[in-house]
Amino acid sequence: MPQIISSSQVQELPPLIGQDLPVAIDQVALARLYGEPLFAMPHDLYIPPDALKVFLEAFEGPLDLLLYLIRKQNFNILDIPMAAVTRQYLTYVDEIRATNLELAAEYLLMAAMLIEIKSRMLLPPKKAAEGQEAEDPRAELVRRLLEYEQIKQAAHKLNTVPQFGRDFLRAQVFVEQALAPRFPDVTVVDLQEAWRDIVKRAKLVQHHVISREELSVREHMSIVLRKLQGRKFLEFEELFDATRGMPVLVVTFIALLELAKECLLEITQAESFAPIYVRLAYTPA
Repeated sequence: MPQIISSSQVQELPPLIGQDLPVAIDQVALARLYGEPLFAMPHDLYIPPDALKVFLEAFEGPLDLLLYLIRKQNFNILDIPMAAVTRQYLTYVDEIRATNLELAAEYLLMAAMLIEIKSRMLLPPKKAAEGQEAEDPRAELVRRLLEYEQIKQAAHKLNTVPQFGRDFLRAQVFVEQALAPRFPDVTVVDLQEAWRDIVKRAKLVQHHVISREELSVREHMSIVLRKLQGRKFLEFEELFDATRGMPVLVVTFIALLELAKECLLEITQAESFAPIYVRLAYTPA
C-alpha cells in the first residue's frame, strides 16, 4: 500500500529517492486524464454547444403544438385568435430552428399556413350565395385539429390498456405429467350407449318363446366374477350372452352395476368412443 508523503517530508528526502519514487500530493484529484491526476481545471477547456440538451416540452408535430397552445390558454377551438396563436407558434419555431433545422422544416410549413389564414382574415370576405354564410378561413384548420385531438385521445386510452411485456408477463409453468396412464372415466351416457347396442343385437336373435324363468342377480354377479377371474381385461360386450334372451341380459347388466357399486370391478375406456373394458378391482394384499 503506498504511503502518502507531505510536502515538508519531500524536501527532507534525498535526491535519489525523490527522483525514482512517485510522490503523492496531499490533495484530491478532480479527474484523471490519460491516467494522470488532474488537480485544476484547464484554462483552455472547450465545451461544445450541444453537449447538454434539456427538452422541457416535446411535441409530436405542428398540430400537436397548435393544440397545446390553444388548450393551454383555454381558447375556443371553433374561434381561434389567429394573431396570438401565430405569434406564439413562430416563437417556438424560431427556437427549434436554432438547434435542429431538419425538425423545423415541418413546423415552418404549418407556420406558412397560419400566416396565410391570418392574411385571408384581414381581407374582406368573399360573397356567398343567398342564405349561406361566408366560408371561414379557419374551417379547414379547425377540422384537422379536432380530428387530431380525437385520435390523440383514442391513443391515450389504448395506452392505458395493460400491454404484454410492459405491464404484465405471460406465466409459464412446467407441469410434469404422471408416468402411470390415467384412463378417462366412464359416464352413464357411455354405459347407456353400450347397453343400447347390446339390446339391438339381442332383438335380432331372440326367440318368440313365452316362458317364465326365475333369475337371481346374485347368481349372475358370481357368473361375471368367474368370467373376469384370471383375466386382465374383458370387453363389456363379452359379459353378455345374447342367445339367452332379454331377461338374462337385463339381470346381467344389473349384476354388473351392483359389482361396480360395491367396487369389486372397474370399468375403463382408453379414449372417447373407444370400446369399454371391465376388469376386477385391485385389492392390496
